[in-house]
Amino acid sequence: MNFPLIMLILLLITGGIWLLDYFILRRSRAPEVDEPWWVEYPKSFFPVILIVFCLRSFLVEPFKIPSGSMIPTLLVGDFILVNKYAYGIRLPVINLKILDTNDPKRGEVLVFRYPDNPSMDYIKRIVGLPGDLITYRNKQLIVNDVPVSMEPTGEYAYVESGLNYVYSRGYVESLNGHSHAIILNPEMPTIQISGVRQFPSHENCDYNNSGFTCKVPPESYFTMGDNRDSSSDSRYWGFVPERNIVGKAFMVWWNFNDLSRIGLSIK
Repeated sequence: MNFPLIMLILLLITGGIWLLDYFILRRSRAPEVDEPWWVEYPKSFFPVILIVFCLRSFLVEPFKIPSGSMIPTLLVGDFILVNKYAYGIRLPVINLKILDTNDPKRGEVLVFRYPDNPSMDYIKRIVGLPGDLITYRNKQLIVNDVPVSMEPTGEYAYVESGLNYVYSRGYVESLNGHSHAIILNPEMPTIQISGVRQFPSHENCDYNNSGFTCKVPPESYFTMGDNRDSSSDSRYWGFVPERNIVGKAFMVWWNFNDLSRIGLSIK
């Protein structure tokens, strides 16, 4: 469902009826005659829709986490807030950037339109900027030939698909001074070659059973999930074009299953 498009259509309809009544209909209506329902309701909803549309389009937009690809940073069922102007002001629906603000940085959590299906929003962590050389060998991330620091934090277990427990190992990874938690499943391979697709600029990458090396093309980003062995990300479907960026995730505002997560900052 393209919610921004639906909001825009509702805004145009209610705003159009409001303008029609203001400039034409009310002049021909007797003072003692009430507004017809098809005028009254749209006029009442128009300011509410306008405020919500502007807030979601230019300031902050809520999202719900549907999968475990960002565990342990984000859990299934987390409702998060995304800063829509962190990486530039964009026109709603078409997502065209009209004003630059800040550039994305390694380690930040990015919400973007899935390159294979732009109607879907994805959330991953930025590990590679334009021009970076990204290597992932034997579950070690290497950026521009420098291994990324990983400090073990012990075992991490979570429930997947009902009552299926997954046992992983936790680490604190540091990207350019930005520390965040990740988990690795020692029973999973570094890369599942069969899942790698023929994505744009695939020629920039070299894959084998021990991992891969990719050169990030201009105006693109390389992203990975914090749940490294249970994430569909740039390793499999390619780079995130700059035009697909939605915003920067910054806070968990609700979780029905764990109220203690309310207000958590996303690192």
